[in-house]
Amino acid sequence: MLNRLRLVIVFFILAYITLTVRLFYWQVVKGKTLSIQARGQYEAGETINAQRGDIFDTKGGWLAASGEAYIVYASIPDLELPKKKIAEDLALFFVEDSSNKGELLAEIDRIYSLINREGAIWVPLKQKVDPSVKEKIEELSLAGIGFDLQEKRVYPESSSSAHLLGFVGKDESGNDTGYFGLEGYWDLALSGKPGFLNREQDAQGLPILLGLTNEVTAIEGASLITNIDKGIQLNIEDRLKEGIEKYGAKGGVVIVLQPKTGKLMALSAYPSYDPSSYWKYSNEFFINPAISLSFEPGSVFKVLVMASALDAEVLKPDTECDICAGAVRIDKYTIETWNQVYHPDATMTEVIVNSDNVGMVYVSQKLGADKLYDYLSAFGIGEKSGIDLQGESSPKLREKGTWSVVDLATAGFGQGIAVTPIQLTRAVAAIANHGKLVAPKVVGKIKVNEWEEDIKTEEVRRVISEKAASQITQMMVEAARNGEAKWTHLQGFKVAGKTGTAQIPIAGHYDAEKTIASFIGFAPYDDPEFVMLVTLQEPQTSQWASETAAPLWYSIARDLFVRFGIQPEK
Repeated sequence: MLNRLRLVIVFFILAYITLTVRLFYWQVVKGKTLSIQARGQYEAGETINAQRGDIFDTKGGWLAASGEAYIVYASIPDLELPKKKIAEDLALFFVEDSSNKGELLAEIDRIYSLINREGAIWVPLKQKVDPSVKEKIEELSLAGIGFDLQEKRVYPESSSSAHLLGFVGKDESGNDTGYFGLEGYWDLALSGKPGFLNREQDAQGLPILLGLTNEVTAIEGASLITNIDKGIQLNIEDRLKEGIEKYGAKGGVVIVLQPKTGKLMALSAYPSYDPSSYWKYSNEFFINPAISLSFEPGSVFKVLVMASALDAEVLKPDTECDICAGAVRIDKYTIETWNQVYHPDATMTEVIVNSDNVGMVYVSQKLGADKLYDYLSAFGIGEKSGIDLQGESSPKLREKGTWSVVDLATAGFGQGIAVTPIQLTRAVAAIANHGKLVAPKVVGKIKVNEWEEDIKTEEVRRVISEKAASQITQMMVEAARNGEAKWTHLQGFKVAGKTGTAQIPIAGHYDAEKTIASFIGFAPYDDPEFVMLVTLQEPQTSQWASETAAPLWYSIARDLFVRFGIQPEK
């Protein structure tokens, strides 16, 4: 009897321990998970999307905005017509070209497979549908086909400013996300913060009328007021397209920068794309050549090397070149002038005017590799400019102490060294800004409702003295008036500029027939309103910048003179 009692007691003790352990497991270990699962059975959650901020030009004109669009969906239990018939009716509105039978049939199959899926109840069929298309679908009175309001990104100028703006696509979770340009760089600010609606539901998933509702309000995204002047932007877009067609170039870039502040007033690059229909383009179209692709600058680079030598006081504007009587031998290479014309005892000003490669070898040798490296680094060569556009990259400057005599010589005339267009523009802007380097900025102000904050431009550092900046500016004035592009010069206007014709390196050598033509300059040279770079990739009518990039630069500058009220000298 006693043994039986003991067994009963042991049984109850073990049962109690087991029950306690199980309760601990379900309440403590799995409690949080079960609580979430239980809430999921009686609560329904819904994300409230935040409205994306707009992007404006400097005068308040729209560059990008959030427009009205719709999701077209099917409520499967409410469909009355045959599913195949519904797919055929809707496909006509979802394809771009309804006369393309292959495209139309593929769309019919896509829609049918969605609404015919086993167990489907609510199925989204098409995103970002325009209001005009919605109205046409509504006229069909298709039972079970409905619409939910959503946001659609609108770019009023289509492909204009595409490389500045980027586009809004989807991330891996299906959320709207900015890519490239301003949309990518400022995505966090533009996106805002989504809200959430949480409400109780019954066993059938229907909202309980008097149930608890918890709503977290969405915070709309910030709007950007940029430094872009839409008038200038549209003008350079048109001029660049005309120039590419006229000179048979493969591509091109135009950048217009305010040298005193670093404000980017306009940027255009070709080829371009339409950000409203980004999915139609392959990825290479999204690369902004102005900030992401590098090139050997050629003779436009001479002004940076000469400015460095003037600041280091290793020479003066009237210093005479004692090796300029003919071609010069550096190691196993012979360096000639671009036209095989030589200028014995040429002054440094004449070296710039004549775009003399041999003269620039003399300048770089006077400066020395280490000093040249330091000056180029100070000009921002080899570092990102810091422009507020997604996708900027920077080629590396050859490490200090590793430069050969050939590297030093060829760097003097912009060969064997790489820059991006924005780096080059920023560096020459430092000359126009009396020797001070600034960071280029696209956005001037961030605004949310009544709150706004100015984006201050930054002076990064002084690169050269005011004296050296004035000296190289005068050399560039002489180059614009009397250099190889003098025939394009606008008489009476105060322009400082320099041409560049760079051969393109291919498989370890330079192709004399393939060039990048460029012209960079600023005006008025004594109080600059703008610095502008024009580059053309592989122009076919002429390989020389003086016959392609320079006339294109002046055709744009003529319009800028009018816009800024710049008058010719009397």
